[in-house]
Amino acid sequence: MTPDHPKINYGKTGILIVNLGTPDSTSWFDIRKYLKEFLSDRRVIEVNPLIWQLILNLFILNFRPSKTAKAYKEIWIKDKNMSPLRYFTERQAEKLSNHIGNEDLIVDFAMRYGNPSIKSKVHGLQKKGCENLIVLPLYPQYAAATTATVCDEVYRTLMKMRWQPNLKIIPHYESEPLYIEAIKNSILKKISEINWKPDLIIASYHGIPKKYFDKGDPYHCYCHKTTRLISEQYSDIEIKTTFQSRFGPQEWLQPYTDKTFEALPNEGKKNILVICPGFSSDCVETLEEISIQGKESFIKSGGENFEMVPCLNDSEDHISLLKHLVTKNYNL
Repeated sequence: MTPDHPKINYGKTGILIVNLGTPDSTSWFDIRKYLKEFLSDRRVIEVNPLIWQLILNLFILNFRPSKTAKAYKEIWIKDKNMSPLRYFTERQAEKLSNHIGNEDLIVDFAMRYGNPSIKSKVHGLQKKGCENLIVLPLYPQYAAATTATVCDEVYRTLMKMRWQPNLKIIPHYESEPLYIEAIKNSILKKISEINWKPDLIIASYHGIPKKYFDKGDPYHCYCHKTTRLISEQYSDIEIKTTFQSRFGPQEWLQPYTDKTFEALPNEGKKNILVICPGFSSDCVETLEEISIQGKESFIKSGGENFEMVPCLNDSEDHISLLKHLVTKNYNL
């Protein structure tokens, strides 16, 4: 090496865990910026892009940020000035790093939409000497609008890099035994904390438009597979699969979570527990949509007891699962 050659870092492996994303704050402008990036992804919205951009910029981005900001304000962690999803994803990266305990491994996190971006983290890991990059999308059940779009962004970033790390992406893990065990343990923990027995457990997953399923997206099947495997491990109470967070006028995967909440009391199911197995961290969809809006709707419809089981978040079970996924797939 010549004396004027720049120092080159090398010999490291980067592990990048990736979650959906979060606005930087609850301000209207930050919410709008986040929604614009998210809703401009053609994996998320499969509509003619010229028509969709007109709808998005003229209507949705002028009206929806206020509603979304209100939801985020309900669950924002004020003393840390961040969303729960950002907080728990940071904690997952920190704890995973401590559990792996290898100086040649660098664990970091990124968001598909918002900050920190996948692009910034991939470049940062490469500069730290990561010749190998392992990406773990934090979506147990594969969908084109989640797992695949993480892959898209990673590939786009690598396409513009002169010196690329070797890339490995950990696949979906909807039937991984440690994942199923962790969900079962979270149910048992919550039941031990309440003084009533649930009539039913609702497993609520984020929905996708039905036309995506009709085109061949396997997400619906993976969700039902997860529920079936949880039911095999915990058969004391019936578990029913539903889908939440639909957006727009088109048909989405059914049954809908909100409509199910409204109907259950009339069916004699007045005490329910809700789990959200498709979310690796609590977020606006679980804490505001389910714990606040869902509970209010259920009680107003005649329900008596309603509890949501926290997502796996930064629990020991979850960190052990993430470590297992990395070591199982890549023999670290």
